[in-house]
Order: sequence, then C-alpha cells, then structure tokens
Amino acid sequence: MNNKKYLSIAKDVINLEIKALQKLKKTINSSFNQAVTQIAKCQSKIILCGVGKSGLIASKIAATFASVGTPAFNLAASEASHGDLGMISKKDILVLISYSGKTTELKNIIQFANRNKILLIGIVSKKDSILYRASDIKLLIPQVVEAGNIVPTSSTTSQLALGDALAIAVMKYKKFGTLDFKKLHPAGSLGAQLKTVEDIMITGKKIPFVNENIKMKNAFKILSEKKLGIVIARNKTKKVTGIITDGQVRRISQKNTNFQMLPVKKIMTKKPLSIDKDELAAKALSVMNNNKITSLIVINKKNPLIAIGVIHVHTILQANIA
Repeated sequence: MNNKKYLSIAKDVINLEIKALQKLKKTINSSFNQAVTQIAKCQSKIILCGVGKSGLIASKIAATFASVGTPAFNLAASEASHGDLGMISKKDILVLISYSGKTTELKNIIQFANRNKILLIGIVSKKDSILYRASDIKLLIPQVVEAGNIVPTSSTTSQLALGDALAIAVMKYKKFGTLDFKKLHPAGSLGAQLKTVEDIMITGKKIPFVNENIKMKNAFKILSEKKLGIVIARNKTKKVTGIITDGQVRRISQKNTNFQMLPVKKIMTKKPLSIDKDELAAKALSVMNNNKITSLIVINKKNPLIAIGVIHVHTILQANIA
C-alpha cells in the first residue's frame, strides 16, 4: 500500500466522523436542555460510566466537568457490581454512556439507579435498549458508520462531542468564568496566564506613596528606597492625584537644577494609568507595553481613586506571564 492510499484512509476516517457530528448536531433537542439544567442544579456529584471505549470517553467528560466547576468522576463499570455502587448517593446524577445501551455490565448499575431513584441520564443510540428505556433523561446519539466498520470511532467521537457540549453549557448556566477557572488550574502555563493583577501586585508598605505637597528631595528618597521606578502622589484624603517616574526625574533634573525644592504636585503626571485588581496580569502587561511604561497603579473599580497596590513589569515576567 503506497503513502497516497494511507492519506486517503485518513481522510475517509475524518469524513466519517464529520458526518457523525453533523448528524448529532441535527438531533440535539429539549432533552439536552433538561440534562443541562439538572446537572447545573445538582448539589452533589456527577458520576459518569461506560464500558470499553465509552468508558474512556466517560473518563474524559468527567475530567472536563470537574475542570469547569462541576464535581464529577468516572465510575468503572466492571467494578460497580463489586462494591463501587457504594460510591453513588441519592443526590448524585448518574450519566451512563453506551452506543448499544445493552451492555451487560451496565444492567446492575441501571437497576441500582432506578431502585434508589437516582437521576439517570442515558447517552445511547438504540431506542430498543434497556438504557434508553430506563433513563430519566434520554440523550439519543444517531447511529453512525464506524471507520473500518469494526472499532468504535464515529460513535465515540459523537459521545465526546456531546459530553463537551454538556460541560460547556453547564459552565455557562453556572456563570463559571475566568477567575473561577483560574482557581481550579493554579499550576502550569495555563495557571500563570490566568493570574490576576491582585495575585502578583505589590502591596502594603512596599507601595511608594508620597504626599503631593512634599518636596521632591524627599520624594526622591522614597523613589530610590522602594526601587519600583515610581512614586504615587496622594492628597490628604489618601486619594491618588498623580505619579512621578524616575524618567521624569532625570529629564527635569537636566532642565532645572533646583527641582528638588519643588513640591511633588508641580512635577507629577496627573490622572495616571491604573488597572483593576481583578484584571488578568497579562492585560496589565499589554497596557504597559502599549504605553511604554513599567508600572501600573492597582485599584478596586468600586473606589478608583484609592491605590491598593502596584504591578511592575518585572513581577509579571517573573510569574512567567508573557
């Protein structure tokens, strides 16, 4: 078999799976809405289970649910009848995945769910199956042609796509956003990119505050001491009135040798740029790059004239945010 033949096989497999997804898209109905609502309102766990390849799909869907704020885990069908049914409580929702819906290993789980009035969602393709008949919410996947006519391929692609659709719909229902996602993904590059300004900002006594009325010679000492390249000027009510950068100091010192005796408010830049504490640190970096600055004042948008921190470009880069 030549290489062109292999490429043709690959395209045939992909085309079959595309057709399966197109059929699935046309069959999504009100049962999907019911499943989303019930899963979103569940006060306990979502338990997914399947046999064989469907079991692997169940594991992936469970992981996706958990990663977007819906507690879920995969139950091994083969172990369920040997004690693991005890993992299921009456407040849980059970999602069983099976193309035929007739798999022997699922029968005991179905009977257990029905007997204990546990909400059962069936992801299945055969209406004449025990799973379809026993399910409280029936998510019917169209019957498809498997690649090679043997191994589950198009069917498992459909199962996976439906599971992803459920997880994302539930996420939207629960208004699970970027900040929530960050809490569940603290490690790795993704966690770094989701860090907020508040996560890495400089706070407390490290913030280079000065009163707008003090002389520049005193402000210069704080500028050197804090080593952030800025001082933040405030009035007597602690509201930010301006900012002075070390670059400004250098430029003014070349023009005015007596600048150290001037009050801060005569030199400062009024209405300095700031960023809300809940914005992503990556956005802060973008603002700095666009404005060719190295620091931003951090505020709470509920009280935008009060500085609660400073975020510096070096801090962002040290956090592996780029």
